[in-house]
Amino acid sequence: MTGLPEQDRPVDGPTAVRIIVGAQLRQLREERGLTRAEAGETIRASESKLSRMELGRVGFKVRDVKDLLTLYGVDDETEREAVLARVRQANEPGWWQPYSDVTPNWFQRYLGLEATASLIRTYEVAFVPGLLQTEEYARAVMRLNHGVGQLEEVERRVRLRLERQQVLTRPDPPRLWAVVDEAALRRPVGGKRVMRDQLESLISVVIKAPNVSLQVVPLAAGGYAAAGSPFTILRFPQASLPDVVYMEQLAGALYLDKREDVDHYFDAVNRLFVEAAPVRDTVRILDRIIHDLDEAPD
Repeated sequence: MTGLPEQDRPVDGPTAVRIIVGAQLRQLREERGLTRAEAGETIRASESKLSRMELGRVGFKVRDVKDLLTLYGVDDETEREAVLARVRQANEPGWWQPYSDVTPNWFQRYLGLEATASLIRTYEVAFVPGLLQTEEYARAVMRLNHGVGQLEEVERRVRLRLERQQVLTRPDPPRLWAVVDEAALRRPVGGKRVMRDQLESLISVVIKAPNVSLQVVPLAAGGYAAAGSPFTILRFPQASLPDVVYMEQLAGALYLDKREDVDHYFDAVNRLFVEAAPVRDTVRILDRIIHDLDEAPD
């Protein structure tokens, strides 16, 4: 059956597996000509809950998936076990679970997707991208958002961010292509010393990390595509996973995966790549910003 999983394709992370399993269940349901409401009756679930399952936004109960497979006519034990193995994988805790007390549900989904992505395109207007922040810079950013009175929580959030960054140095890491507004690089978050260390770290990454590309949108560029609206586009090695646009807000996040929405952001990021200074100029720009920072009065 076309809705069953491919056995020889590795999948990273429970979040991605959950999306893939949900898509497979949706395909099997549609092949049987059933509505979500009809399928939901079998597992005593509302139409909206079944929709969340098919979108991979909630976990699966093995019993429910077994009942759905029976309803969808998947009787072969080998085929059923292949799906159920994926379900068990999808229900495994993510690497971020030890930090669940400081990780809202809306951000946990992103952590799972980021760990699976093969290409990460990101645009930042106010801060250095999280995957490229130094420890002290990250701590200063966390203090801005969560206050100096919550030291333990701030430290746990910093540790979480540093663990996230390991995705860039793992075997077969994703490609990160970041575009940053020059204003973000000139804003001395954490003070001059912290900012100088951060800028030097960016130079080191640009020179040494072949999977990281960084472009700067110069202040002289004036207005440009997507100005003021940071976003990230994730692409995955699995064909069954659509590209996802992620936009973080103060108390939540927006995820877009409809083709027309994603295409809009692809157009924006492609224009940013053109409007930003070329990659070959990044080190020179960072050196100039460091010089200006050193010359600035304390």
